Amino acid sequence: MVTDATPAKTPSERNLAMPDHSTTAALLDAVSSYFDLMFDSDVSRFDQVFAPTAQLHGLRDGQLRLLPAQQYRDALAAAPSPKSRNAPRRQEVLLIDFTSPAQAMVKVRVRIDVVQYVDYLSYHCIDGAWLITAKSFHVEQRFEPTAA
Repeated sequence: MVTDATPAKTPSERNLAMPDHSTTAALLDAVSSYFDLMFDSDVSRFDQVFAPTAQLHGLRDGQLRLLPAQQYRDALAAAPSPKSRNAPRRQEVLLIDFTSPAQAMVKVRVRIDVVQYVDYLSYHCIDGAWLITAKSFHVEQRFEPTAA
């Protein structure tokens, strides 16, 4: 409960900094890089997508799973990419919510091989680059494997 006696401010009084076109475009470019990484698993670009301190959380088979960025990078490197398996590519941006010109949350749907996820990606603009600092994932659907 907030006990501050200051009256609540309206959105215009809060002077919310709406991102300009170039900020939004840069964030969407970062999301596109995320989609590319999820499809081709080219971990040489991993550090251009995820901050080194990023953590991933989600329920898999009813159990909470936590992966630090390095462990996730290693898992991507160790498994065949969806691209190499000729898996269908599906990706869409469902929501973008800017907290400030340097922080945003993006909700996406992405198919990674036989699993379709809904991800909440927390982005921060660090030294001019939008990086994922946290990822919360949900398994939305599983598909039958396709013949390679």
